[in-house]
Amino acid sequence: MGDRSLIPWSEVNSWACNACGNCCLGYRVPLKPDEYARVAKMYGHNVIDFGLGKVYLKHNQINRCVFQHPSQGRWICSLQGIKPLACKLFPFRIHSKQVYPNDGSIFRYQGRNYHVYLDPACEGIAVGKPSDRFAQQLIPEMLQIGMGMRYKQRLTTSKYISWTPP
Repeated sequence: MGDRSLIPWSEVNSWACNACGNCCLGYRVPLKPDEYARVAKMYGHNVIDFGLGKVYLKHNQINRCVFQHPSQGRWICSLQGIKPLACKLFPFRIHSKQVYPNDGSIFRYQGRNYHVYLDPACEGIAVGKPSDRFAQQLIPEMLQIGMGMRYKQRLTTSKYISWTPP
């Protein structure tokens, strides 16, 4: 992998969310207008940050998203029903052009080429030769979500999704 900050999909054997919480630590989650409206309607404006023409989910005192909560040694998102696209896509990053020269990121799907990467901050990444499940099921689901062809996640979310406030 060398000195890169993103991992091309072709170097990933598999991925599964283990609810480590790194996705919501330090990252500013941008909201699209419809996402902002849904979150603000359900939770009010005190969970939103504004900056440079964008709207973000707010962070708490320890730099975590305000919707992430500890539960039995894991970090659980309480926004599951209305989770923003940026959150659904993490740790996947989909680009129209490669980030590094000849990096093995190209993924052909439905007649188009995409450059698919994963953020190494995610602890659920297992490097190696891509498994059939990863290449044939997980990446296509992530591309469908990224392109707006599907909303609900099936394979690309944590199995630890339920959270009940204390």
